[in-house]
Amino acid sequence: MTLTNPRTSPRTTQIFCASTLYGAATLAAAIDSDLFAEAERRVLLVFNNSATPETTPAIDEMPGFEPLRDHFDAVLSWNEAIRPFHPGAWTPRPDDIPLFERYLRLLWGLGDDRVELVLESIQVTPALTVAQLFTGAPVDVYADGLMSYGPTRNKLDPLVGTRVRRLLHLDLVPGLTPMLLTEFEVPAQVVPTPAFLKVMGELTVSVPELPVLPDESALLLGQYLSALNILSAKEEEDLHVRMMRGAVERGHRTIVFKPHPTAPARYSRALETEAEKLGVDLTVLDTPVLAEVLFEQARPALVVGCFSTALFTASVFYELPVARIGTEPLLERLTPYQNSNRVPAVLADAVLPDLEGREGEDTIPADDLNGLVTAVGFTMQPQMHHALRPAAERYLSKHFAPRTQRYFKRKRLTSLGLPGGIPERLAFLPRNATARRVVRRAKALKKAVKR
Repeated sequence: MTLTNPRTSPRTTQIFCASTLYGAATLAAAIDSDLFAEAERRVLLVFNNSATPETTPAIDEMPGFEPLRDHFDAVLSWNEAIRPFHPGAWTPRPDDIPLFERYLRLLWGLGDDRVELVLESIQVTPALTVAQLFTGAPVDVYADGLMSYGPTRNKLDPLVGTRVRRLLHLDLVPGLTPMLLTEFEVPAQVVPTPAFLKVMGELTVSVPELPVLPDESALLLGQYLSALNILSAKEEEDLHVRMMRGAVERGHRTIVFKPHPTAPARYSRALETEAEKLGVDLTVLDTPVLAEVLFEQARPALVVGCFSTALFTASVFYELPVARIGTEPLLERLTPYQNSNRVPAVLADAVLPDLEGREGEDTIPADDLNGLVTAVGFTMQPQMHHALRPAAERYLSKHFAPRTQRYFKRKRLTSLGLPGGIPERLAFLPRNATARRVVRRAKALKKAVKR
């Protein structure tokens, strides 16, 4: 048996990457739950992915970060390492990867350390860039929201995907299994909810000058969807006004609005005008804190939003009443169909009660949820998950109805030859070779005639 000399064997450095306080809190909960093996060094690598990171504070500069800092031996900045490039846009040329790895090892004092990576959103930059730079390093992926329940956004290079050992996620939708990275047979592992709540409690205590919220208030969550080109600025303002009106119709006379940290100030002014018309008290939060901090401190009587992850933490983790609004038109607007916000929007629409209590908006039974998400996931990424076709066909043949039609595009169902697309009597056409040849010949003849 060969004995390893402790003086010559490399030490292990775990690099945890985070761009949000919510993600960093998830990592802290996973560390507290002993979900990571012991390592000689643990560092937190902070991404600031905002459009103008020079004017937007990174997560290690935000209120409440200090308790999270104690989980790591050092906090590093990815933005500083690649300055003046933007984290969301910069990737090295393939030939420069060895050079940049040596540069980062020198900059961060890694030496010959064995590096292990813990990444979020591995399918896009900057997480994908870090994975590519540390060639061969084992990878754990963690999810800081609902996107883990949907398929991987882009086809991932097998040189990266095969290195992923597991997916860590919060149990935001109990009973639902994440689809992210299943094309590489990556197993999912739940970060214990009590550990996450403990971290959030510590974070809440450390937030200075946290405003005192009115008792029994309705909390409205802004998401700044116009920045994602999903809604126009006017449409998003109108959505916030509908949130307020819906809360007032439910009997709430005190409203708290938590705007997205980067949302324009006019969103608050539109609500202030509406509050005067309705005769209700409105509080607009200027402190950039997590919604979960407000759940801990004030326990609002109702939480309202579109498809924010915070709606699920409020309902599942804090047992607060929640309601969604605006999900139906949002599902119609999301482009392309593979947009990774689709599954979070589907889940909000299917699982959470409608704020306005419209007829036909009953929640989807829990027993049908896995089938629904599987069908949506297959239609989003059929090449990546071709083995899910039979399950998608079964779900659609049984459940495609007015309540679930909004989750699918009829044109896409038709192109995939799935129930709900073209009329059933013509369902053989998309996969019938003879029919396809006839159509091609007809098109060719039509073009010839036009000439």
